[in-house]
Amino acid sequence: MPEQSPSQPIEILLVEDDPGDVLMTQEAFTDYKIANRLTVVSNGEDAIAYLRKQGRFAGVATPDLVLLDLNLPRRDGREVLLDIKGDPDLRRIPVVILTTSEAEEDVIAAYDLHANAYVRKPVDFDQFVAAVRAIDDFFITVVRLPSR
Repeated sequence: MPEQSPSQPIEILLVEDDPGDVLMTQEAFTDYKIANRLTVVSNGEDAIAYLRKQGRFAGVATPDLVLLDLNLPRRDGREVLLDIKGDPDLRRIPVVILTTSEAEEDVIAAYDLHANAYVRKPVDFDQFVAAVRAIDDFFITVVRLPSR
């Protein structure tokens, strides 16, 4: 895959079980004309299956970025992060923890598991949109993502 540039949309996998947070993230992408492609899965098992292109996820695009909630059903975000960063085929995908947790132990655990960033979800919609937009801007404008 060629190097990403601001004019090339990237594939983003959102792993989030809260329908309200999914909707706010989708609205943030729509309202601010973020051209990147957002795919949503709602639990940790589906996240790993998606990333490994297993079962119903065979043939999906490999995401360039994962936005990962910590508190997920069926497999929590810490386990998903451990699987991603422990898999030679997935470990280069940047993972941003996007969660409501302010607990210092969650921050430390996420970075110990090699998360690329830890972002606390703002409760206010406008602040949430600003946070999503900042993540998008950073990974499109500032960071050079690895080729797949």
